[in-house]
Amino acid sequence: MLLTYLKSLILIFFVPDGKQDATIAMTIDHAALISEMPHIEQMPTQERLILARERRTKQLQSYHRREREYGKKPKGARSSAKRRVNFRDSVVLLEAAARNDIDEVRNLLFRGVDPDSCNEDGLTALHQCCIDDNEAMLLLLLEQGANVNAVDSEKWTPLHAAATCGHLKLVSILIARGANLLAVNADGNMPYDICEDEATLDYIEGEMAKRGVTQKLIDETRAHTEMQMLIDLQKLAAKGEDLENCDKQGATPLHVAAANGYITVVEYLLDQNVRTDVKDRDDWRPAHAAACWGHLDVLEMLVQAGADLNAKNKYDETPADICEDPEIKERIIQLRTEQESKRQAAAHRKKVKKSSSNTRTQSVRRTSLRDKGLTQRRDAVEEARLRMQAEYK
Repeated sequence: MLLTYLKSLILIFFVPDGKQDATIAMTIDHAALISEMPHIEQMPTQERLILARERRTKQLQSYHRREREYGKKPKGARSSAKRRVNFRDSVVLLEAAARNDIDEVRNLLFRGVDPDSCNEDGLTALHQCCIDDNEAMLLLLLEQGANVNAVDSEKWTPLHAAATCGHLKLVSILIARGANLLAVNADGNMPYDICEDEATLDYIEGEMAKRGVTQKLIDETRAHTEMQMLIDLQKLAAKGEDLENCDKQGATPLHVAAANGYITVVEYLLDQNVRTDVKDRDDWRPAHAAACWGHLDVLEMLVQAGADLNAKNKYDETPADICEDPEIKERIIQLRTEQESKRQAAAHRKKVKKSSSNTRTQSVRRTSLRDKGLTQRRDAVEEARLRMQAEYK
């Protein structure tokens, strides 16, 4: 389901004439991935996450290496006199940024091209150079007025991109230029939430401390996104819309709220009687999402509402299996044990109740038959009495 809750930066590349070799190489890579799918599908979720991140990094590095090689070719070898495609300047800027062609980017900016031009996913040239760790490109774009807090369609800022890639130098430049340390993306994550490089994370947290950022402020800022989701859902409910609508990965609002630890949203959805057992394309239930991201309070709410902690995803994993936090995992196992005990007790009570019901039914049946027999006897006696009276008259 990572799918829904771990967003990858989607890059749209434009491949001009003469780059068929790059396209072929990508096709070969794709074929190799397809051949490995049976093995990958057997891997635990966390291992697949790590592999996906490594693959994504290698793909970007490989692509940009081919882009640079292409850029070194003579212009005559790069273009075709017969086939020419004219792109808008904004598209050309993004393509040049993807190739790390700083000279072309500089020329385009000097010609007045908007430095905040973006593709259909909202990705800007500034996002791109933060992914590529291109300091010179970053400085050029900022000097030409690029928005340091530009957001893509998933609310990722350039600082999110640089932080998740562990590019410390770029992170320091962005922060010095006014990057929002508390920017929240669509998944409810701030830059420091998705930074795994220790040195980069230490730097970000140090800058947050310098600016007097407290946990209370972090919680309040993050809560704004949660409140907005709640408001949006309330509007949908008022219109009679389905609160279990799925996205492309099959995730419902309850999946999203559980993954982000949005307690108020989860509570609202449960009050609206949404299902707790709904599955996404990887057979993740909301309980899997809450367990994966360590939201124990949300998980307990889901369990109270009937979520099954024995439910398994397509990789045969229960919520406890995909939880990395030892303490939370222990609590999940405890909850699961309690859940199983309650089920057994309920089954026993049902059995006893059924047995008791059968006994009462049999008793009623015996009583009914006895009464019926007595009635028939009384009738017979009464008939005999009347007959005898008639005979004596």
